[in-house]
Amino acid sequence: MSASTLETGRESPAGSLRPVLAAIPADAYDNPTWKGLAYFGRDLVVYGACVLALIHWSNPLIVVPLWLLATLAVSSLFVVGHDAAHQALFHHRWLNDLVGRIAMLPSWHVYNAWIVGHNRVHHGFTVREGFDFVWHPYTAEQYAAMSKVAKARHRVEWSFLGAGAYYGREVWWNKMIMWRAPHRIARTVNRDRALVGAFVLAATAGLTSYALAGGSSIAGAAWLVARVLVVPFLGFLFAIGSIVHVHHIDPEIKWLRRDEWTKFAAQMQGTTVLRAGKGMNFFLHWIMVHVPHHVDMRIPMYNLEKAAAAIEKAFPDTVADRPAHFRDFIANSRKCKLYDFDAHRWLTYSEAAKAA
Repeated sequence: MSASTLETGRESPAGSLRPVLAAIPADAYDNPTWKGLAYFGRDLVVYGACVLALIHWSNPLIVVPLWLLATLAVSSLFVVGHDAAHQALFHHRWLNDLVGRIAMLPSWHVYNAWIVGHNRVHHGFTVREGFDFVWHPYTAEQYAAMSKVAKARHRVEWSFLGAGAYYGREVWWNKMIMWRAPHRIARTVNRDRALVGAFVLAATAGLTSYALAGGSSIAGAAWLVARVLVVPFLGFLFAIGSIVHVHHIDPEIKWLRRDEWTKFAAQMQGTTVLRAGKGMNFFLHWIMVHVPHHVDMRIPMYNLEKAAAAIEKAFPDTVADRPAHFRDFIANSRKCKLYDFDAHRWLTYSEAAKAA
């Protein structure tokens, strides 16, 4: 199947993104320093308030709602850091890097390792077989060759409840914490890894000292560390795993082999525009409007809707644009288990077994 047969609407010559980039208005790239700092400051305040509240209250009836809010607060800061890592939030690289490193600390993310895996690999080779490692699908044959343990892990991680486990293992652990960076960037990556480790250790030590000084037991100190530091991080893993899943896993999204892959097909049809409500956009910063972000990473988060409108006007019936519903994530996770690269279709486990 050629790349041209995978494109609909107004096609781009030789799969180029140049016509799409030309459709984006110049003001979609505006990123005044005050605006980026305002979002960063606001999200820091919300996160700080969650931390203080979780320190003060230990009643589960209060703690559980606070965990949900803290998960969203960590996600908000992560999206700010994500934009900074793309050099989209500010004009100055040093300010992007400073804000990006700080904003990614509550999510325990290694800034420069994230840049390599996300900016260069995921964005550079979106939905390309053998390259894009984020939610890369297995074929029925690959699944059949797995051990029983590997099959069980796949069934957990590719369920909607396992999105956090998948992201935590495949992206956070393998591609950041344990990743061995090339020599030319190893020092920078190791420094950022040490920064994350220092943040986690300092927060753990501070919370433990605070609890013991207040007369708590060792168990009480552990509970304080868990509810303030660990559970919001685990909640974030589920949130980001789910979000990235709906960005690139859908019955209508095709993963492509090297000879089929083009920038146009990957960035215009390898992801979606999902319209979240104002409440969710307060925390997720329009990251669900994902097509323009993949077309050009330099567009700041608060201008993605403007860019999406221009792209969809220039290329009608090309971009998947629909409301964001959690039930759709659940439905997609049930339909999209394995992938047939020949037929370009997703398979459930039962469909794969019947095909075999």
